[in-house]
Amino acid sequence: MGEPQARGRFGEYGGRYAPESLVEACREVEETFREAWADPGFRGGLARLLAVHAGRPTPLTPAWRLSRELGVQLYLKREDLTHTGSHKINNVLGQALLATRMGRRRLIAETGAGQHGVATATAAALLGLEATVFMGERDMERQALNVFRMRMLGAEVVPVTTGSRTLKDATSEAMRHWVGATGDSHYCVGSVVGPDPYPWMVREFQRVIGDEARGQCAAELRTGVPDHVVACVGGGSNAAGTFAGFADTPARFVGVEAEGGAGAARGRLGVLHGCRSLFLQDDDGQITEAHSVAAGLDYPGVGPEHAHLRDLGRARYVTVTDDEAVGAAVRLARTEGIVPALESAHALAWVIRAAGSGELPAGSTVLMTLSGRGDKDISTLKELV
Repeated sequence: MGEPQARGRFGEYGGRYAPESLVEACREVEETFREAWADPGFRGGLARLLAVHAGRPTPLTPAWRLSRELGVQLYLKREDLTHTGSHKINNVLGQALLATRMGRRRLIAETGAGQHGVATATAAALLGLEATVFMGERDMERQALNVFRMRMLGAEVVPVTTGSRTLKDATSEAMRHWVGATGDSHYCVGSVVGPDPYPWMVREFQRVIGDEARGQCAAELRTGVPDHVVACVGGGSNAAGTFAGFADTPARFVGVEAEGGAGAARGRLGVLHGCRSLFLQDDDGQITEAHSVAAGLDYPGVGPEHAHLRDLGRARYVTVTDDEAVGAAVRLARTEGIVPALESAHALAWVIRAAGSGELPAGSTVLMTLSGRGDKDISTLKELV
C-alpha cells in the first residue's frame, strides 16, 4: 500500500475527474503534500500535535469477556479515545497544517455522522482558521449533538437539502463550493475518496492507526501479527489506515460495509466526487441512494484503493444489517463497558457473526479498529434498543 500509480491510479481505479479549476487546486495540494511529507519538520510537527492535542498513541484493548464468549482473541484499536472521539482527527490535523502551508485561511469539509465535521472545526479553532462544514439535513437531525459541537467550536454548518440529504449530497455541495473558493480555502476531504491525491493522502494521514497497532500487536500477541484485521468501511479511511500498517504481513483484511451502502461488495464501476471507483448504481448508471443506521456509512461507494484491494483479493468486503450493528453495539457495552459508534459496531457485528459460524476458527486473533465512540448515536440507540 504505497503511492498510487501514474495519474493517481490504484489499478483501474482513482484518477482526478474534476473541473479544470479543481484540477489545478488538486495539483497544488499534491505538490504541497509531497513536499511536506518529505519534510521532517512537518512530520515532527504533526506527530507532536497528534500526541499533545489528539492524545496519541491510542491503546490496544483486549476485549476479555467478549473474547471468552466468542472463542477468539479480540483486540480493539481504540480510536474512540482520541480527542473529538474518532479517527477523523488524524487526517484533519494533517490537512489543516497543509492548508496553513499553502496560505489558506479556511477549511471546507463534508460530514455525515458529524465526526469529520467536529474534527475539522476543532483543528480550525486550534490553528486560527475558519471552517465551513456541509452536512445533509437528514444527518443534522440524527446527529444534532455534533451539529451543536461544530457550531460551538466556531464552524459554519451549512444544511444540504438536495437528494437524500445525507453524506453523498454533502460531499457534492462541498466540492461545488470549493470551485469558487480555491484561492483562500482548502477542501479537507474526510475519507479516502475524491480526486487524486486525496485517497492516497488521507490514507497516509490515517496510517498512524496501523503503524501504532502493528507495534502494539508485536508486543501483545504471541505471533506478533493478528490473523485478521477488521474495520468498518464507508469511504474507508479508518480501514485504509489500519490495513496499511499490516500490508506486508499475512494478516487477512476484512472491510465491513453497511448492507444498504455496500459499494465494495455490490458496486459497479463509475465516477463520483472526482474519482473512478465502485458505486451503487441503477441500470442506467445513475448513482442510487445508500442507507445505513450509521450516518458515516451512508455513502454509495468506496475509496478507489479499497476497490483495488478487493480485485487483488488482498481484502474481503462483507456487509452487516442495521439490526446486527445495533446488537453488536449493545453487546460491547454490556461485556466491555464500551459504547461504540454505530459505524464501528458494523465491524464488530461481523466478528460476532463470523465467530459464531466458525468462519473465524476458535483461538483466532482479531484486531478490530474501533473507529469512534457512541455518544453521537445515543438518541438513535434509545429508539432502537
